[in-house]
Amino acid sequence: MRIADIHRVYFIGIGGIGMSALARYFVLLGKEVCGYDKTETPLTRELSDLGMSIHYNEDIEEIPVEFRDTAHTLVVYTPAVPDSHSELVYFRDKGFDIKKRSEVLGIITKDTFCFAVAGTHGKTTTSSILAHLLRETNTPLTAFLGGISEDFNSNFLFEGDQYTVVEADEFDRSFLRLSPDIACITSVDADHLDIYGDHQSLMQSFRDFIGKLKPEGKLFIRNGLPFKGITYGIEDDSDYCIRNLRIEHGTYIFDLGTPETLLKGVKFNKPGRHNLLNGLVAFAMAVQTGAPPYRLAQALENFKGVQRRFSYKIKEEELVFIDDYAHHPTEIDAVYDAIAEMHPGKKVVAVFQPHLFSRTKDFADDFARSLQRFDVVLLLDIYPAREEPLPGISSDWLLEKIQNPRKKLIKKTNMIQEIKQENPEVLVTMGAGDIGLEITRIQSELEDAI
Repeated sequence: MRIADIHRVYFIGIGGIGMSALARYFVLLGKEVCGYDKTETPLTRELSDLGMSIHYNEDIEEIPVEFRDTAHTLVVYTPAVPDSHSELVYFRDKGFDIKKRSEVLGIITKDTFCFAVAGTHGKTTTSSILAHLLRETNTPLTAFLGGISEDFNSNFLFEGDQYTVVEADEFDRSFLRLSPDIACITSVDADHLDIYGDHQSLMQSFRDFIGKLKPEGKLFIRNGLPFKGITYGIEDDSDYCIRNLRIEHGTYIFDLGTPETLLKGVKFNKPGRHNLLNGLVAFAMAVQTGAPPYRLAQALENFKGVQRRFSYKIKEEELVFIDDYAHHPTEIDAVYDAIAEMHPGKKVVAVFQPHLFSRTKDFADDFARSLQRFDVVLLLDIYPAREEPLPGISSDWLLEKIQNPRKKLIKKTNMIQEIKQENPEVLVTMGAGDIGLEITRIQSELEDAI
């Protein structure tokens, strides 16, 4: 497939965070773009404002006539769409050129200098920091992100096509479509066991990804992971290392050691050691462009963040409200540790929406151990996403496993009332489902009550 031969692009699942970034890219190239999604969201409304026609009924009659030309129409779909989806079936039966999102990313990045960020956690924050650093040092890049960067208020950045920044997603083995020049692996915790079956199969997939690096490629590995590469870490013997770490007024201050130099007094404003590590590897990768390390260090300080990644919605003396995408026990632990470090001694109320029946089943005991660390746990129903319910797997079942007397199953309809009754000093909302659509309402109600 040659991008130049494509006149129109039809997206099935256009409102997904990764899919919408691709849609923006094709509009930028002057292609006609339209698509389907299950529900209207702020993201799909933004795409409509850019001129894309989007419908929300699964109906082939809704596909515009001009997008039924097999010769010049590319169909892109997300793995979250079932094979039985009527529009996907239609395009297959008619012989259209159909690609998964990951395949299209592989084609776009093939002839560029590609940075790929892999890992079961931290991909979006790391790739967003990397895109920010490259932009701040005037590097011509295109970035496809899995979240909305607060630095450029988008999940897509186009400032040239010499370099590309992408997330190397292990779900559905999507990252094996890439051939990066520079890659990193942030973490390899067990996840997506509905795809892989067991942790060993997931690990093998990461090894296969490493094999996709170009011959002269470089691989950055968080110190302690079972792969060979350039290491990064905190207060250890890594090639890129943070030393003399301290916190002043909610800001990390540290010395940053590289194989060539030591930068003193570097600042980073996103809470959490996990975010600090994400910033460190983004810095290490950006150095490979030849940008001055001191200038990259300066850019680290003014990184604003990513929506729903330890995002402060309210930060007052009487109430702190943090929203995070955490949907895996390791991520929940990272959020807890960051709150404990930045807001010690405060009463913390956690609202969590489990994501996927399969993930809840596979990690139920770990979820329980992670959640019970908070002072109060308010649990929402499981968000199914692409899945059908599993017998016996529910939020009631998970709640029973949480060893904390201050726990409760709640509904979204009375969530704000339940939060107010707990009178939190720190409130944190977590989950990868539609809880993210409730954050503005929660913020508004709580600000009015302060």
